[in-house]
Amino acid sequence: MKFSAALLFILLLAGCSSINKVLKNPDPHYKLRMAEQYYAKKKYLQAQQVYEDILPSFRGQPEFEDIYYKYAYTAYNQKDYLNAENLFKGYLEIYSSSPRAEEVDYMRSYTFYKQSPKPALDQTATLKAIGMFQTFINTHPGSARNKEATTIIDALRQKLETKDRKSAQLYYDLGQFRAAAVAFNTMLNEYADTENADQYKLMAVKSYFRFAELSVEEKKAERFEKVIQEANDFMDRFPESPLAKEVQQFVTSSQNNLKIYSNEPVKTTT
Repeated sequence: MKFSAALLFILLLAGCSSINKVLKNPDPHYKLRMAEQYYAKKKYLQAQQVYEDILPSFRGQPEFEDIYYKYAYTAYNQKDYLNAENLFKGYLEIYSSSPRAEEVDYMRSYTFYKQSPKPALDQTATLKAIGMFQTFINTHPGSARNKEATTIIDALRQKLETKDRKSAQLYYDLGQFRAAAVAFNTMLNEYADTENADQYKLMAVKSYFRFAELSVEEKKAERFEKVIQEANDFMDRFPESPLAKEVQQFVTSSQNNLKIYSNEPVKTTT
């Protein structure tokens, strides 16, 4: 074990010595050849250091575009997505008409996708990635990359849906039933194509029912009326849902409560 650690230390020193010799060489063309070798061998840290060093020397020269392109990828391949996004953006500002522009535009979007965190965390990068990929699709309607971009957008939207569902469920679990009802109904608008739409609407009905149950007596009638309104909306939206029977139970319970707390005629489901 000690021998292996010592050997690793020696190799690291040798590597540092090698890159330092390259960086100290006054010939930018020699440095470029070495950077290309590092890049080809996937030694992205060393390639990045040398590319960064020679960028000023090749500014305005034919080689500059390829150097900048690979320099951006050295950041990406080291998972430095924040820096990579900035470099891809810079490339597009300089070489918007390049044959590589579409690829780089896609990769800029992809860096935001790679920064997208777990559902429980802040989803700013996720929202940015969705917007960037949608813009890419609109800007490059014939791109072969659009299929993958669409798949990624769907996956990111599912992540947002998961976060919102957990937030709505947390309101419910904490007894904040009105907030839960609003949150579940909002999800129906935000995720109109979701497979879970009837479940979200059921939870809205259930939340309004619990809210009505816990209300002061003078508010119970109007709030049980609200439960029935939400149940009617469920039936209109999802007449064939297997959850309809459960929704009807909330209607029946609400109607029974209305008989107690209201002198008005009881409404029935549509």
